[in-house]
Amino acid sequence: MPLRDYGVVVGQVVEARAEGGTDSPHFQIRVHGGDTDFRVAVNVLSQQSPSELLYVADDHFQHPVLQGLSDLPDGFSALQSEPGSGALDFIRGNLFDRAAMRPLPATAPGPDNDLADALHHYVDRAAVDPSARLYAFGQRWGPEDGTPDKVFGFSPGNGVHDVHMNQGNSGRFKRDDGVWQDGGLLLYFPDHEQWVAVFLAFQSQAWHTDDETGHTLPDVEIPGPTPGPGEPDHVVRIVAALVNATGPAPERETVTLLNTGVEALDLDGWALVDALERRMTLAPTPLPAGDATRIQVEDPCRLGNRGGLLTLLDPAGLKVDGVAYTDVQAGEEGRTIVF
Repeated sequence: MPLRDYGVVVGQVVEARAEGGTDSPHFQIRVHGGDTDFRVAVNVLSQQSPSELLYVADDHFQHPVLQGLSDLPDGFSALQSEPGSGALDFIRGNLFDRAAMRPLPATAPGPDNDLADALHHYVDRAAVDPSARLYAFGQRWGPEDGTPDKVFGFSPGNGVHDVHMNQGNSGRFKRDDGVWQDGGLLLYFPDHEQWVAVFLAFQSQAWHTDDETGHTLPDVEIPGPTPGPGEPDHVVRIVAALVNATGPAPERETVTLLNTGVEALDLDGWALVDALERRMTLAPTPLPAGDATRIQVEDPCRLGNRGGLLTLLDPAGLKVDGVAYTDVQAGEEGRTIVF
């Protein structure tokens, strides 16, 4: 079943420490949110092989999900597991390029070469900046009345875990699968108007999952950071979009698609999906290898001028490419956004 009590903790970083050993170690972060202390427990080692987690960080993260975060109060806010709620979904939310992830050991001798070092780099910076805020997405536990926190000692014990991808699991972890319930760390540094995003996944997790259950789709792929055999990822790329066309509504929105493959294909039965998961099925459109085509966006799909998402699916419903754009990018009328 999906995660219970999914949401986000917002607050000031107080301290952090990396656990050693091989018995499910975590990177532990103490966060003061409102009148409550929370422990954010971040997995740094997988119980399934391969043990190293996949990691990606974006020092200048820009995404429409940020638009609602600044309004959240310090403390824990529950989020609905659905598009547009502020929830995260690594696949459907187009948060980052999957191929940018790389495996990192939990700990290793020397500086700047393991997951603990990578997390310390950002979290320690936030700890010395009272204006900085950490946004930790995951599943809440507690408050555990009468029981102090086992790591930092505050009472009552209280926190968030599952701060990683939460779909496409295997074995006993399949029970945690769901859509729009992925974990992650976002940090905001107001003095620099800078957002930093850190996302983690297990190498055993799949990247094509059922839209209802989050379970791995059968006979599609080999899990891993880069697309495996039989996967359609990036064969066709969304390279541009005219989101805010000149003239009165309804605007003539368009999307430009590029065939990066070595063979011609036809877009018949492919689909474009917007931020609210409204789907537009494409008409037969020959697309030779190396060529691009411009598609007019029609009902029910819509590209909002206040930021949005756009995903391309093949006829089997598998994600081929996905992009996100902000309200700033969409602000100038008549300007085509290049991805």
